[in-house]
Amino acid sequence: MCGIVGWVNFNDDIKDKIKEIERMTRRLAKRGPDEEGFYQNNNVLFGHRRLVVVDPAGGQQPMIKEHEGNRYILVYNGELYNTEELRDELKRLGYTFNSYSDTEVLLTAYIHYKEDCINHLNGIFAFAVWDENRNRLFMARDHLGVKPLFYIKQNDEIIFASEIKSILAHSKISAVIDKDGIETLFALGPSRPLGDGIFKGIKEVPPASFIIFEKGNFILKEYWKPKACKNKQTLDECVESVKNLVIDAINRQLSADVKVCTFLSGGLDSSIISYVAANFFKQKGTNLETFSIDYEENDKYFETNEYIPNYDKDYIDLMVREIGSYHRNIILSQDELVNYLDEAVLANDLPGMADIDSSLYLFCREIRKHATVALSGECADEVFGGYPWYVKSEDLNYEGFPWLKSVDIRKSILNKNLRFDLEGRIKKYYEDTISQVDYLDEDDILTRRMREMFYLNIKWFMITLLNRKDRMSMSNSLEVRVPFADYRLVEYAYNLPPEYKFCDGREKGILRRALKGILPDEIIDRKKSPYPKTHNPRYTELVCKRMMDILSNKNEPILYIIDRDFVEQTVNQGAKNINHNWFGQLMSGPQTLAYLIQVNTWLKKYNIDIDLK
Repeated sequence: MCGIVGWVNFNDDIKDKIKEIERMTRRLAKRGPDEEGFYQNNNVLFGHRRLVVVDPAGGQQPMIKEHEGNRYILVYNGELYNTEELRDELKRLGYTFNSYSDTEVLLTAYIHYKEDCINHLNGIFAFAVWDENRNRLFMARDHLGVKPLFYIKQNDEIIFASEIKSILAHSKISAVIDKDGIETLFALGPSRPLGDGIFKGIKEVPPASFIIFEKGNFILKEYWKPKACKNKQTLDECVESVKNLVIDAINRQLSADVKVCTFLSGGLDSSIISYVAANFFKQKGTNLETFSIDYEENDKYFETNEYIPNYDKDYIDLMVREIGSYHRNIILSQDELVNYLDEAVLANDLPGMADIDSSLYLFCREIRKHATVALSGECADEVFGGYPWYVKSEDLNYEGFPWLKSVDIRKSILNKNLRFDLEGRIKKYYEDTISQVDYLDEDDILTRRMREMFYLNIKWFMITLLNRKDRMSMSNSLEVRVPFADYRLVEYAYNLPPEYKFCDGREKGILRRALKGILPDEIIDRKKSPYPKTHNPRYTELVCKRMMDILSNKNEPILYIIDRDFVEQTVNQGAKNINHNWFGQLMSGPQTLAYLIQVNTWLKKYNIDIDLK
């Protein structure tokens, strides 16, 4: 994995502005600690930071390739999982290669197919190609949005980068948030609309989209989304197809020239990934290394609820024995969780999922001491219906985002004099997303709603988790791959009938049945449990203390935005007055206060100008 930056200006000669691109590129040093490279001509500057995973000598960037008198320059962040098939296809078309890197395969695919190259890719990617003879910039992002790509465009000029911090390093760009940005943070945060960078003027290439940028011409176009097709398979055939697709997606993502490990929670998703990975490495004569996360005294304070039904440890131990992995359990302290809320904001460039972010940041930091690549089970719940809102009728039929029922709390927290319309913003984005869902005429009411829920999840909830995973891992120079985000699997699952997807009366029923006989029955039958969080009351005490310190300092920027009396009341009650999760299954009362701490940190650290005109 890597970090990319670029600046294209069709009106001015920017060749001597290389210091700008150097400064922007070095903001991404953690994404790419191994190498740095630049490209410059009169109207184009590219920068690249590299984390070496495949072909150390042959994958250097920016990569330049000539073909039939034209030059093509690529900066790329990602991994292709169909590299060999695509290389063979291009060789049959007469192309030759100087390396075994996926970087050269990607660039050659663009040379031959131009913008249609993205329809030949299976992987996670964000890249930009300068097509020299055509004076054209082409940028694209992978199907599900695993890899990020932000930009700001003004007239015949565009500045882009893997992370917002890099764009803000450009001398032309200021950190400003307007009323739309603040309203989005408090109506929808930590999720955000596709393409929205929150900072004024900064956009993000949406998942499954590309940009063509020429003088006087700017095109942003979606190239893929799940399409409704009639299922013609029996349940048994679908079970076999799911098994084959899942195992193939995992195997494709295990190749690297560096150490590869897996996250292991003892849940269904991480267990199948670890099982397949362990077999892969056993064939190579080595043992898989697995990692799990826990918190000090969590065994003492753990309490079950409808979202968190059981504790991970016994299931992790079972899987470690089953696959024979070398396992490390990372235990985090409450002080670390609170102290690293700020570091998580700096990694994300935005307020995020509070200690759910800081814990992942610390977890990835420890893993990076032992490996460079990890595989994780994100996206299975969105794809196969693992969340409560797929099966609880009040959630399934809720006319809004079912993981976002905290609008009353959100309104209570905000300064009433600023007159934000949170309900209106939520309603707009919900309805806009639903309007893009593809149906079949023959779909019954339940099937239509399941398609809507699937689409809402991959475009909102899943991308929030993918953003979190990318920023927290890459800030520690760790590449995390997510096999369940393989677009072939997503396409297939979109068209599974609800009675197949939830067969045996279970969430993720078809995935459970597909893995029967592969994983232990205890894992197959385990009720879904989310990413582990702390249950230690000391965390709440620490968060409340820190929030009270903010409330006591009249110069803190968040005080202009929030209702100070309500937030102080919340602190005094230990956040027990918050009766709905702020977001999803994990962000309850203490995490709501931690989110506000992150907003304040973000406003201060980025020196953001609040423009509410």
